[in-house]
Amino acid sequence: MPKLATVTKRLVLGLPFRSDELHGTLLRKRIALPVFASDALSSVAYAPQEVLITLSLAGLGAYALSPWVGVAVMVVLGTVIVSYRQNVHAYPSGGGDYEIATVNLGRYAGLVVASALLVDYTLTVAVSVSAAADNLGALIPFVGDHKVLFACAAILVLTSINLRGVRESGITFAIPTYCFVVCVGGMIVWGLVQLVLGETLVAPSAGFGVRPEGGAESTEDLSQLVLVFLVLRSFTQGCAALTGVEAISNGVPAFRKPKSRNAATTLALLGLIAVFLFSGMIYLARASGVIMAERPGEQLVGAPPGYRQETLVAQLGRAVFDGFPPGFWAVTIFTALILVLAANTAFNGFPVLGSILAQDRYLPRQLHTRGDRLAFSNGILFLAFFAIVLVVGFRAEVTALIPLYTVGVFVSFTLSQTGMVRHWTRLLRTEPDAGERARLRRSRWVSGFGTAMTGTVLVVVLVTKFVVGAWIALVAGTLAFLMMVSIRRHYDRVSEEIAAPEVMSSTLPSRNHAIVLVSRLHMPTLRAVAYARATRPDVLEALTVNVDDADTRALVAEWEKRDIPVPLKVVESPYREITKPILQYVKRIRTDNPRDVVTVFIPEYVLGRWWEQLLHNQSALRLKGRLLFQPGVMVVSVPWQLESSKRAATRRPPGAPGSARRGYEPPPGTTPGTGPTAPAPPPNPAAAPAPTSRTPARPR
Repeated sequence: MPKLATVTKRLVLGLPFRSDELHGTLLRKRIALPVFASDALSSVAYAPQEVLITLSLAGLGAYALSPWVGVAVMVVLGTVIVSYRQNVHAYPSGGGDYEIATVNLGRYAGLVVASALLVDYTLTVAVSVSAAADNLGALIPFVGDHKVLFACAAILVLTSINLRGVRESGITFAIPTYCFVVCVGGMIVWGLVQLVLGETLVAPSAGFGVRPEGGAESTEDLSQLVLVFLVLRSFTQGCAALTGVEAISNGVPAFRKPKSRNAATTLALLGLIAVFLFSGMIYLARASGVIMAERPGEQLVGAPPGYRQETLVAQLGRAVFDGFPPGFWAVTIFTALILVLAANTAFNGFPVLGSILAQDRYLPRQLHTRGDRLAFSNGILFLAFFAIVLVVGFRAEVTALIPLYTVGVFVSFTLSQTGMVRHWTRLLRTEPDAGERARLRRSRWVSGFGTAMTGTVLVVVLVTKFVVGAWIALVAGTLAFLMMVSIRRHYDRVSEEIAAPEVMSSTLPSRNHAIVLVSRLHMPTLRAVAYARATRPDVLEALTVNVDDADTRALVAEWEKRDIPVPLKVVESPYREITKPILQYVKRIRTDNPRDVVTVFIPEYVLGRWWEQLLHNQSALRLKGRLLFQPGVMVVSVPWQLESSKRAATRRPPGAPGSARRGYEPPPGTTPGTGPTAPAPPPNPAAAPAPTSRTPARPR
């Protein structure tokens, strides 16, 4: 079984990388773009659609406002891109928004950003695969009917690919990402060409009517306040196009040198492509008469019975490539692919942020280290688990997930830009050069404008989406914040407890009182007795618990018959317990001699089959679990290898998975059980030397 598990792991993940091979995994700009920007690029596949769906609640007349909503979204997007280009130059270490907020606003502001980003990264995965299921469902009805199953399978595939390493996942995702940009960009260009030539684009939903929310007959029947509220809500839905921009600032260390310049260039390319795709889709949606509704069965007027609402991309593909099905297929397939692969942005951002937080002791330390393939494997697995929980909990519904989505990212945007304002202000206080001061003022103005824009969007998001789901994101972020504070307090408390004093105490235990636990007189017991004698304790005795008079008398008789030079003490147990009498005996020794240390030797079997663990060592496990909590008590396990363990050792590969990076891999040319790492042969209990010196024996 261990060999099969190792072979399977290597087939899925590949051979492990040495630590000094990390440079070979760094990314060029052409690979970094699909790795870190796939989320932001893919947002154009559903952000314009969400704008139209939200406006549909105000009726058909509200669609005339979609271009203005799109312009507002693009202004915010451009501002954030320019601001983050400054961020990657100022803070290239990879901490991103978390580092900026921590350095400039304090640790708690940094934790707010970190908790918001952790929630947002998890939602990125859930939203992306759910949107992919929607788009692919337009081409393959089975996927549309089983969205949760498809989304969970997609997350598992992405997890296995990312576990192979950042560079390999980037190469895998590069082609679909660029194909998406080419296909959707080509669709926009060809659609604009047709409009310039005087042709008419007709979407499948063109001509449908839309019934406004609340039973109103038209947009005019809605109050101005309700209309403004829906327009603001559609704006926040469209701002989902900004998600993923922060991932590049968190992933600067993954770029090749010069890291900051390459990251800033990738951000600029991302901004240009995203603005073009978003604006183009909004314009074509208006030109082709696309009608979208949150509840098609209730709101759409004139739709045929059994009408299945397709996504915006699918409807535009049908309108632009009317009479050319391969064009529609390409747009639909690559849109679904990019939406699945968009989750890769989170699979790169979440583990890196988790590693930084673990290094700062806000998350478990297991998230800090890299795996066999130099990826942060534990962070990848954590993200996959929580994303699957979200997909199943919200049934892979994009509209239900999106209200949770933009809260976290705009919290991080706003606090990050506020921190950058303080950063530039601090530099201005000490900068004497006039030219440099002018540059710093421009940078501060950009960050200030970004703070105002993203802060406004955050307020709008909270006001318009609080009831429909934003409160869930706030609760999740708050829980993440409290969890990280608790973890840090725990680590700090443990560090204080175990800190070595500046002046080491020379006080040693007065004596070492050794106890060998005995259940039967067999080879494991004799080995434990021999090893205990070799340690030369001050007091050595064997201890057995009397749960059966006949067995105990037989044990005592055989012990005396063999003339074992260690006294055997019998502890009575009228209620046939084993653990409690031993604990009471050990506590009594410690009470009578508080400065003594008690060493308990426990013989144990080493087994080769998993089911054998259920039949052996259960009493030993319970005893160890209780004795470890006793102060001044040391527990020593004395192993005895059964034949099944020896056969398992010959089947086991030269090292367990991950042993190479932990330094446990045997030298080349050796096999398990041989060479310098082989266990010493069992001692002959009968030949155990009598104590002749007070010098402790050193293990070989």
